[in-house]
Amino acid sequence: MRVEFRGTLAPGKQPTASFPGTFRRFGAQPGQVTFDIPGNAQHASGCLFSQHGQGQSRPAGWETGFCIARAAFPLDNKNSMLNEQVLPAMTRLRALLVACSCLGMVTGISGGAEPRQVTFEADIRPILKTHCFLCHGEGDHREGGLDLRLRHLAASGGDSGPAILPGTPLTSRLFQRIRNGEMPPGEDKLLTDQDVRLIGEWIAGGAPTARAEPASLGRGPYFTAEEKNWWAFRPIVRTPIPPTGQLEPVTTSIDALLLARLRATGEQHPESAGSFRFAPRSDRSALIRRVYLDLLGLPPTPHEVSKFSHDQRPDAWSRLLDRVLASPRYGERWARHWLDLAGYADSEGYVEEDPVRANAYGYRDYVIRALNSDKPYDRFVLEQLAGDELVAWPQATLTPRVIETMSATGFLRMAPDGTGSSGVDQDLARNQVIADTLQTMGTTLLGMTVQCAQCHDHRYDPIPQSDYYRLRALFEPALDWKDWRTPGERKISLHTDADHAIRDKIESEARKFDTQRQEAVDYYLTRTLEHELLMADRGIRDALRTAYGTPVDQRSLEQHELLDDHINLANLSADALYDFERRRDARAGDIDQRREEQSREFLARVQQTELAKLPAALRDEVLGAVTTDAATRTAQQQELAARYPGVGVTIETLPRYDASAAKELERYTIAAAEIRKFRIREHLKQLSDQARAIRDTIPVEPFLRALTEVPGKVPATFLFHRGDHQQPRGEVRPGGLSVLDAELPPAAGRLSTSARRLRYARHLTDKTHPLVARVMANRIWLHHFGRGLVPTPADFGRLGILPTHPQLLDWLAAEFMESDWSIKRLHRLILSSHVYQQSTTASAALVEADPDNQLYGRWPLRRLESEVLRDTIIFTAGRLNPQMHGPAVPVMEDEVGRIVIGKENLDGERKPVDPLELHGQQFRRSLYVQVRRTRPLGVLETFDLAETTPNCTQRPTSNVAPQALMLMNSDFIVAMAAGFARRLMDDSPREQTGQLRRGWELAFNRVPNDNQLRAAGSFFRTQLATLQEDLPELDDSARHQLALTTYCQALFSSNRFLYIE
Repeated sequence: MRVEFRGTLAPGKQPTASFPGTFRRFGAQPGQVTFDIPGNAQHASGCLFSQHGQGQSRPAGWETGFCIARAAFPLDNKNSMLNEQVLPAMTRLRALLVACSCLGMVTGISGGAEPRQVTFEADIRPILKTHCFLCHGEGDHREGGLDLRLRHLAASGGDSGPAILPGTPLTSRLFQRIRNGEMPPGEDKLLTDQDVRLIGEWIAGGAPTARAEPASLGRGPYFTAEEKNWWAFRPIVRTPIPPTGQLEPVTTSIDALLLARLRATGEQHPESAGSFRFAPRSDRSALIRRVYLDLLGLPPTPHEVSKFSHDQRPDAWSRLLDRVLASPRYGERWARHWLDLAGYADSEGYVEEDPVRANAYGYRDYVIRALNSDKPYDRFVLEQLAGDELVAWPQATLTPRVIETMSATGFLRMAPDGTGSSGVDQDLARNQVIADTLQTMGTTLLGMTVQCAQCHDHRYDPIPQSDYYRLRALFEPALDWKDWRTPGERKISLHTDADHAIRDKIESEARKFDTQRQEAVDYYLTRTLEHELLMADRGIRDALRTAYGTPVDQRSLEQHELLDDHINLANLSADALYDFERRRDARAGDIDQRREEQSREFLARVQQTELAKLPAALRDEVLGAVTTDAATRTAQQQELAARYPGVGVTIETLPRYDASAAKELERYTIAAAEIRKFRIREHLKQLSDQARAIRDTIPVEPFLRALTEVPGKVPATFLFHRGDHQQPRGEVRPGGLSVLDAELPPAAGRLSTSARRLRYARHLTDKTHPLVARVMANRIWLHHFGRGLVPTPADFGRLGILPTHPQLLDWLAAEFMESDWSIKRLHRLILSSHVYQQSTTASAALVEADPDNQLYGRWPLRRLESEVLRDTIIFTAGRLNPQMHGPAVPVMEDEVGRIVIGKENLDGERKPVDPLELHGQQFRRSLYVQVRRTRPLGVLETFDLAETTPNCTQRPTSNVAPQALMLMNSDFIVAMAAGFARRLMDDSPREQTGQLRRGWELAFNRVPNDNQLRAAGSFFRTQLATLQEDLPELDDSARHQLALTTYCQALFSSNRFLYIE
């Protein structure tokens, strides 16, 4: 037997108990401990039930507590402690709770407070909802007639009688079925031991409810008070700031709120309470590097480091924040965070070929501009959900302002979309786009997993399936799966009529070469056909020609069989011309051979004809004469040969005797010569290249990628039974989460569209919504500290992790809204705190008590994200291209299958040739590198690139061997290290120590001390010596540069470079 108690110690007190057991910590709150009584503890149960039941409210040190009584109920059928003999009805439970009370382990402050009661609403209903409601609570039909949504419905039971008998769990069918593993069906769906024990305890305690239940439930969703009162659904309340004292490094209310928690934890560790305080402020070199990488994603220059380090004004940090937040690089850095949430990609995904989204970058550039201008977050959300309705599209004229606002709806066009690809189930693909869009919206703006309610009620959170389809109805006028528009059909051209006229004129010129090329193809096909026919018997050539010219689906069986016997002819097509050309010499040789065979046949036939005209007695004599070499003929033979020339016919004399045969042989001769002269590929490529060169002068047509509705068309939305689009049930009306009990605001003004998204966006941003500000404030905190105050930023529900500092989260959310939803002001507020500026150092006692740094007593060391790492390497090497906005930098597969930056170069025949020159585009920031869902850039993927399927709400951080190998062997890293070395040689051309010092300053953003500089010099000299031994043929200059390159690569690979301290 094991009984577990949990309680909270009074400040400064140690836990005590008068019987054997073990105290251990169970939570992050100050003083939270557990007391375990092991099964072999002597007199443990007797002690619980009798010895400590007389008047003691709790032992010294206990402030509050409660009994985890379910831990006392083993589930083994043979040795079950849960039976009427050991625990008759309420008697034993009450005795156990009395014992808990004796130990002071009951909720409340006073010793006489009531113990915490297990109730249906708080404890049992969530379990049943997760595991049982699908069959016994949702929909119109309930298995066995059993409804478990209310306690009294369970007690009433179904076809088999009552499911619970209060006070007697072992005779209650519900407990019997779940304990024996019969329900829920399926081994992977069985309840945990803890859940089973809790249900048993609840039934044994009389199956109480927290409050009176309704007599029945209507068709709409039903929420308990506990579900409505979940922390994330409560109104945002600004917490009073606790006093801190003048000796503490508190600069903002953030510090005060965090310090209060830190101190409270220290009071539970009186022997080391002085260690529970913030770390000292970081040095200025570390601080400027931290804030630059954090806000800009790029390191400071040595000049910027020096300027800040020597700025002695009291507002130096504030001035630095002003400069950094005003930089256009800020928008690029923080756009990456938002684009992860939106699931940004430059390709459609869904299918393996992953077609490119040529105009997706318009949304990316919108986000950059919005963040740089500090667009209020409420407006930012409005535009992304309903930018088209804000500008009253399609009545609006495409002015720059309208284009910008409509570009924002690209947020709702980022889901993988296979509807424009062939070979996909269109109904599935269309509904998947809608499902992914809802998931992206829900996790990004609400911090809720609404997608879990697509097929049934959410198993953990108060989101019924009807809510999922209410949300879907908001977006279905623009994403009408019954009347779908593919990505290509949704494009909105930004070209003017004049632009179209220019395009048409250029296209007309290009088509002239297209026509010439097609004529050339037709000519080559015709000539090749005739060449091939020469290889067939003359008697079937016409039939072959007819069969070849007949469309495949109209050929007779005889024609198919005829062509099967002449496979070269059957395979002749425009695509096969190159293959025929490649084999032209062999084909010409075949024709020459065929000509020789035919000539012998023709000459023999003429000879036999001429011989037949002679008397029989003369034939042998004449034949002997013409077959004898002319130089050795007798006078008589010479006379006979001259008299009967037809018997001695030759190729030259054949036309006299058989003109058609002579003409046939001439065709062979011409064909062989013609084939040898064919330059099909060269000729066609020349024409294609000319057409392409002309088309390259056509101005690129820009398209707006936006989400729009078809005016006047509002489709009905139906709830899909079990999420199956082929089983639509009742129609649903648009709306938000029902648990929040808020109606959508009315539409303002008259629109030709449904205005559903606009109404919903206004509902989300009206400052009374409990989720939107909390979720965004938490995300900003997450990106500054590496972990959110809610560690699960996309799940504020029951499966998520509770906030570590709920008061601070609400305070930040309230500040965010009251500062006009300014993201930059929230940055400034957080970055002005001491907790952001503190160092990474901490006492051993604090690290032991708070290994995960949930108390924020030190700066959390973080590795650079993949894009920041790549950008910082390029920046440090002096190669970064600062160009902003515009089309993505392309990626391609190299010769060994790696995904690298590069642009495939296809000639006019769509054949790959050498990659195109990118003219420095390859050194742009990673934000501008093409995001292909099936082709992630290798150097970024290795360092945990976001996976947008459909979106990425929090990136993982791994530490694996391929990362070290990438830093050692990657062509990109080696090239950048070489560029870095050249930069150092240019900066300090004659001074080795100066080069090493400069490299340290550029890589780590601080001046090296003497020991560090000596270590750098030792490393460099070792490299020189190794190179002297391994590559003696190198001259001193080359050896120096190579050693310096190795030094630079070592800097790139060091933790000082890879981590933000």
